[in-house]
Amino acid sequence: MSANDTPMKATMQAVVCHAPYDYRLETRDTPRAGPNELILKIVACGICASDCKCRSGAAMFWEGDDPWVKAPVAAGHEFFGEVVELGDGAAEHFGLTLGDRAIAEQIVPCNSCRYCQTGHYWMCEVHNIHGFQRVVAEGGMAEYLKIGTTGRVHRIPDEVDDDDAAFIEPMSCAIHAVNRGDIQLDDVVVIAGAGAIGLGMVQIAHLKTPRKLIVIDMVDERLELARQFGADIVLNPARDDVEATVRAATDGYGCDVYIEATGVPAGVTQGLSLIRKLGRFVEFSVFGKETSVDWSIIGDRKELDVRGAHLAPYTYPIAIDLFARGRITSKGIVTHRLSLDDFEHGFELADSTDSIKVLLAP
Repeated sequence: MSANDTPMKATMQAVVCHAPYDYRLETRDTPRAGPNELILKIVACGICASDCKCRSGAAMFWEGDDPWVKAPVAAGHEFFGEVVELGDGAAEHFGLTLGDRAIAEQIVPCNSCRYCQTGHYWMCEVHNIHGFQRVVAEGGMAEYLKIGTTGRVHRIPDEVDDDDAAFIEPMSCAIHAVNRGDIQLDDVVVIAGAGAIGLGMVQIAHLKTPRKLIVIDMVDERLELARQFGADIVLNPARDDVEATVRAATDGYGCDVYIEATGVPAGVTQGLSLIRKLGRFVEFSVFGKETSVDWSIIGDRKELDVRGAHLAPYTYPIAIDLFARGRITSKGIVTHRLSLDDFEHGFELADSTDSIKVLLAP
């Protein structure tokens, strides 16, 4: 069934990834819903740092015998929209009705591999993610998007405004990363990187009420936002002695938790230096190139607990609830709203320090 007051067009516009630096605004057939599938009319789609790295040809996306990107594919995984078509059984399958605002998680799990079968769906062995693999997982930089039967979909209540709704995916990732840090009340926490997701992490870490929350970034405007969101100390490595400040705040030991959200190798080596023995190091970033470290720091010298943080398992409902209750916000983080046909400018902004979060809207 389709929404009578929102007729779907036969064709639509989509930003299609063909290869590094080859993204095109194209006309495509509008997808239609099959059994247990739905169609979202996209309201907004954010440009992620990983989208920028993909566009610039980062090896992890394009190289190897089985490259992760299956082009041509409509880009974008930070989207939300309005349900405008429900296939047979989809209303019951997803618990949604026509006209609902909704968001699908980035991962499209296969529901068959050992990870999906044991509840670890975000580590699905097939690992289709919206915006990177054609057919199964097209992206949200488009007017319409089909969500398949294994999609994980969540309704967005009216209390969540459009900017916050567009930031549910990044905030859900931030929640997972902070949870991986297992923050305790007496911890000194360092978050390296105050980009969009890093600023989400600051808000979530602040809700955990650690003894002290320290944020590191090279952009003073972002550090000021971090302070507004609850950071006790903000540090710019271009000006501040980061090592000395963290040591002074921890009786010389180093931080208890270090969350790496810079996406650059220096963020890793910095963290290994700042963290105390037996500390918890959370690695979140998607890197554009390889990094190397002295692994003896991890084992022989500090016996660190190194934890990865991938995607946003089971955290979308938490993010939606926190937004609805006004405990977190995208205000100040969403800096630009552009149309699909201005996507080139959008990517340029998103890959610079002139923006924090750029949204594209059909």
